[in-house]
Amino acid sequence: MLKLKTKNDQRQHRHRKIRTKISGDETRPRLAVFRSNRHIYAQLINDQVGKTLLAASDADIKGLKRDGEAAKLLPKQGDAFLVGQLLATKALGLRVKDISFDRGGYLFSGRVKALALGARAGGLNF
Repeated sequence: MLKLKTKNDQRQHRHRKIRTKISGDETRPRLAVFRSNRHIYAQLINDQVGKTLLAASDADIKGLKRDGEAAKLLPKQGDAFLVGQLLATKALGLRVKDISFDRGGYLFSGRVKALALGARAGGLNF
């Protein structure tokens, strides 16, 4: 019997394929993105020791004002942009400037792209 995969199963399959090529280390950690219908999460991971260095989500940006580039985007995209900027400032505090971007099997558009733009605007290189 043919079993149709759900969208999440297909995304996880894409993510596993991506992860064969991308991994994070001490000098260049992996920026992993998870996007739900309501929220967006990002974390920097050192895959060699299996440790999360830091994390940020849209729950962390409550009370921040959307101005500049974030104000030009749609509400969820503006939040994602601010999450990227917040993650970048935390990463620069840990002296991490270069990262590997892991889009988590999602298309590089919308909120995932806005998060990447925010991280780049915050000073991260990938």
